Amino acid sequence: MIFTTPLLKSHLELSAKIVDFHGWQMPINYGSQIEEHNAVRNSCGIFDVSHMVFIDIKGYESLKFIKYLLANDVAALKEECDALYTPMLNALGGILDDLIIYLMPFGYRMVMNCATKEKDINWIKKNAQEFQVNITERNDLSMIAIQGPKWEEIISKCLDKEICSRIKEKKSFEGILSNEMLIAKTGYTGEKGIEVLAPTEDILALWTKALNASAIPIGLGARDTLRLEAGMNLYGFEMNETTSPLECNMSWCVSLKDKNRDFIGKNSYIMMKNLNNFSVLKGIVVNDRVIIRNGQEIFLEGSDKSIGIVTSGSFSPTLQKSIALVRVPQSASGSCYAVIRGKKVKGVLGKPKFIKEGKSIF
Repeated sequence: MIFTTPLLKSHLELSAKIVDFHGWQMPINYGSQIEEHNAVRNSCGIFDVSHMVFIDIKGYESLKFIKYLLANDVAALKEECDALYTPMLNALGGILDDLIIYLMPFGYRMVMNCATKEKDINWIKKNAQEFQVNITERNDLSMIAIQGPKWEEIISKCLDKEICSRIKEKKSFEGILSNEMLIAKTGYTGEKGIEVLAPTEDILALWTKALNASAIPIGLGARDTLRLEAGMNLYGFEMNETTSPLECNMSWCVSLKDKNRDFIGKNSYIMMKNLNNFSVLKGIVVNDRVIIRNGQEIFLEGSDKSIGIVTSGSFSPTLQKSIALVRVPQSASGSCYAVIRGKKVKGVLGKPKFIKEGKSIF
């Protein structure tokens, strides 16, 4: 089955190249992926992310259920529209999905990946059977992201002055509700900005206003290089059902503060954490334009023994170098190389983040 967002006609009018993305017709680019990438780093881009999955959870046991379902603790959400990034684990501590959950007036709203939709919904419903909760998929909602250093300038031309003032005062992972429009300071680019979740019938008007205010439309291609530069994980690459949060730089969003809280996968997670013999996610910068790709092996300089693999790799438009995320032993550091078409491509191992708000942090 083929799915389309309410913005498909606009994408085509903007000369987007459309691709199949897990059953959704989505723009990969609008002409130049690199120009789109640079627009987000230097100005402001707008993304159609209506292919995401939106789930509302209500009921008097919704808090109890969510605290059990997710590895991060929603007790940290204090104000309405606050957001929390979290993995959802299976019993063995593997990651079923990574998602954002919002505290809403009625309960909670989850935003999940479309690639894992059926698996996620089945898992949630299965584990909800012992709780008094109602689970509703919100197919009537759509979502756009406005990201980049000039995001405030763009939204000032798209949203009411009072709404702009309220959202500008919020910190990262905080948001506001205006009628049925949820606006939060979240994103997937390493830049400041917002994501807007609203009724589908309202999203085209907001998208059009942002375009008229000079926001640049951004496709999936630039979205991927932006998130890679920011060291953000992509499900199916940095993580899957066999990957622990410990192995993909996500232990920071697994909460063990409440010792009385049980959550799915907790025992397996703690056991692996205590053994401390797991591999971790690190970054590589290569002083070469050769692209290191997913699945390629990594070697330390002076050794022909593989120490790990690339999970994601691409050319970084911001650094003008090839970069990659790799899963290697915790002790791995220093000079390394990959073998590409019979040639050693040398690089340096470092932290799994390259860019923050347009500046190199590697």
